[in-house]
Amino acid sequence: MKFSYRFSNLLGTVYRRGNLNFTYDGNSVISPVGNRVTIFDLKNNKSDTLPLATRYNIKCVGLSPDGHLAIIVDEGGSAVLVSLACRSVLHHFHFKGSVHSVSFSPDGRKFVVTKGNIAQMYHAPGKKREFNAFVLDKTYFGPYDETTCIDWTDDSRCFVIGSKDMSTWVFGAERWDNLIYYALGGHKDAIVACFFESSSLDLYSLSQDGVLCVWQCDTAPEDLKLKAPSGWKADLLQRKEEEEEEEEDRDRETTVQGKATPAEEEKKGKVKYSRLAKYFFNKEGDFNNLTAAAYHKKIHLLVTGFASGIFHLHELPEFNLIHSLSISDQRISSVAINSSGDWIAFGCSGLGQLLVWEWQSESYVLKQQGHFNSMVSLAYSPDGQYLVTGGDDGKVKVWNTFSGFCFVTFTEHSSGVTGVTFTTTGYVVVTSSMDGTVRAFDLHRYRNFRTFTSPRPTQFSCVAVDSSGEIVSAGAQDSFEIFVWSMQTGRLLDVLSGHEGPVSGLCFNPMKSILASASWDKTVRLWDMFDSWRTKETLALTSDALAVTFRPDGAELAVATLNSQITFWDPENAVQTGSIEGRHDLKTGRKELDKVTAKHLAKGKAFTTLCYSADGQSILAGGMSKFVCIYHVREQILMKKFEISCNLSLDAMEEFLNRRKMTEFGNLALIDEDAGQEDGVMIPLPGVRKGDMSSRHFKPEIRVTSLRFSPTGRCWAATTTEGLLIYSLDTQMLFDPFELDTSITPGRVREALRQQEFTRAILMAFRLNESKLMREALESVPREEIEVVSSSLPELYVDKVLEFLASSFEVSRHLEFYLIWTQKLLMLHGQKLKSRAGKLLPVIQFLQKSIQRHLDDVSKLCDWNRYNLQYALAVSKQRGMKRSLEPLASEEEAEASEDDSLYLLGAGGRD
Repeated sequence: MKFSYRFSNLLGTVYRRGNLNFTYDGNSVISPVGNRVTIFDLKNNKSDTLPLATRYNIKCVGLSPDGHLAIIVDEGGSAVLVSLACRSVLHHFHFKGSVHSVSFSPDGRKFVVTKGNIAQMYHAPGKKREFNAFVLDKTYFGPYDETTCIDWTDDSRCFVIGSKDMSTWVFGAERWDNLIYYALGGHKDAIVACFFESSSLDLYSLSQDGVLCVWQCDTAPEDLKLKAPSGWKADLLQRKEEEEEEEEDRDRETTVQGKATPAEEEKKGKVKYSRLAKYFFNKEGDFNNLTAAAYHKKIHLLVTGFASGIFHLHELPEFNLIHSLSISDQRISSVAINSSGDWIAFGCSGLGQLLVWEWQSESYVLKQQGHFNSMVSLAYSPDGQYLVTGGDDGKVKVWNTFSGFCFVTFTEHSSGVTGVTFTTTGYVVVTSSMDGTVRAFDLHRYRNFRTFTSPRPTQFSCVAVDSSGEIVSAGAQDSFEIFVWSMQTGRLLDVLSGHEGPVSGLCFNPMKSILASASWDKTVRLWDMFDSWRTKETLALTSDALAVTFRPDGAELAVATLNSQITFWDPENAVQTGSIEGRHDLKTGRKELDKVTAKHLAKGKAFTTLCYSADGQSILAGGMSKFVCIYHVREQILMKKFEISCNLSLDAMEEFLNRRKMTEFGNLALIDEDAGQEDGVMIPLPGVRKGDMSSRHFKPEIRVTSLRFSPTGRCWAATTTEGLLIYSLDTQMLFDPFELDTSITPGRVREALRQQEFTRAILMAFRLNESKLMREALESVPREEIEVVSSSLPELYVDKVLEFLASSFEVSRHLEFYLIWTQKLLMLHGQKLKSRAGKLLPVIQFLQKSIQRHLDDVSKLCDWNRYNLQYALAVSKQRGMKRSLEPLASEEEAEASEDDSLYLLGAGGRD
């Protein structure tokens, strides 16, 4: 159970492509990210990625009206029915074709998918158990080109679809007598969106050239009549009517007279549409493609997004402009409005940007953006609360591991970031870049307070900071040197030369002032920082060194080399202690255009990143592969392999040649089906005519660029082509007993609690290792008896209680109660715990992270309350002073009035 890490969250990317959706309550945004789905809770400021993945990138998501079910469809046409309540997959289905959009009916009984030039209506899965969740009801034909959008009427009687052939089609969800289908024209470009008016069949249709057409229907939804059945159904109904007529002979005349009404209804004719108005968005003459739109029927709000990054808010049907704003210079791919109509979500696939805009107050509710290019490096803060990532786009982002949001982005680097690291205080981030600078960022004031440069311009490939935080070192890629600076003064202290190839990795010994540098010259050099920076040892390798790292206690060194080996060294004696052959564990996949198998490709692959676990007993390794391997260091065996992605939209995923992709013209990957288009927008090369096949088309190759274990040991993170993946220990779903025998049951635990035998109850609860039972046993102990119970706990159970307390701090509200438990355990067992400091370090860091997070929240609240109390006291004192001065002021006024009256009397007497 020690290596039962499961996928926990996806950071670094917030939106890729597809449609955005708001949840039923309107407080969360559902965003497709690659082949996964992330839910951003806007009320609680937290992001959560569902533990499921499709085989290709997600193309569209359909949400049920009650918000409990979601249909997720990928680029290959495979659909997954997901329960958002229990976060699990209920059903798999394949639509046998590329699906553009999916939409549930407002009553939740049916849903429609647009596939090719047809629309298919399915029976939606209900609350009862069914043999097949998706049952095809009808297939609707009409458009000549691909269908693009769907919308339903409020009563689920009809739906409308738009097409690229510039037509809009209205279909009846039932067999209506006066509406089978209705085609609408009037546009000169592909239809982007179409919407019904509330409680009406009136329509709005929008085309890509920025034209809005308003259509009026002469029939109300309640006037739609069901078509009379024909064939064997009609014969069956006729027999039933005859039987009823025989039973009701006395009412035959009245029923015959009543049959004259259908002829009058036929005079009304079929449903007809007429165009009321036609509006243009590009009034100034600048041509701008409309790419996304959303309409809120209750408040009549239309939101439109354009290829230039501008969005408009209009009130329909008068087409009054409410607001217009530019959010970026990239096209807006998706727009969504929440149920109350207050928040609008925008997705930009070009920048990987997700915005939630509150249009009434004109403020951002959420503004998140991932790295534009791939992420290269990451680092955990010492308490495990934050993650910092650096990307090829030159940005440095700091993420909160609890909420999953990026709260600061540094853009000072002008080229790709190659290395990031935290200092031991956790408030300074040091980064290296290809622009020839090493920068230090302050997380208190969010600024770049140090910039380290070299005498000659050089490109830095890696960076490291010693345990004191005073010495910063960076390795050069072109001059083969290592530069050492002082953090305090910013001055260059020394330049370490000796390597004959680019420096690929640097790492400081956590316990000593020893710097290890790995290079492509097949050596690892150990430098003594206190002894004039001379070379202490040189470790000779059999191949180029790609990564180097120290064990947390500094007693071992691990090096990854180009021949797929991981070698372990004793840094004190410069002796190799072991090696691991990892070529067969990489299992690199073949690319689409490769003519060799993955087995032969693996010969040239190697691990490019290494990381020790928090206890130092195992090591994580990753590289140009979809697998991350955990090895046991002492036994030198593979413990577990994690597949970071199953997304076939990435390259180098399949191991064998897929014969289905071979056509008579060659490999399907060589045939560019898009013809130079990306989501309908032409992207030709400079000087290439429209329709030419010379557009850029490529698939990113799956790879792991950096791995880091959390200092708490509870999770690890990896920067990959998919984003920043976090794997954590999911202990809630696992039963992992400890020293359990048949006499220990939950009933015995509760019986011991009733008899107030708290120590025995806690020991039995921790043997069962069920979180609810452990919480019940701990919280049953009276506050005054915590010290006695803590002193009677065996040493073996103190570790488990501390680990449970650390995890309880994140979910429980009994903050003071658990703090007392923590204090008593550390005070009473502190001396015994010191002897096992190495094993207990992850637990103590996990505890520190949980308490530090509460300290930050409570300290802000206390500062705010203290300010309010001081303000209230100052106001009350000021009012008290005014009241005390009021009698004096009244006496002075009385005396002044007496003096005035005497003066007037005196003046009158003299006259």
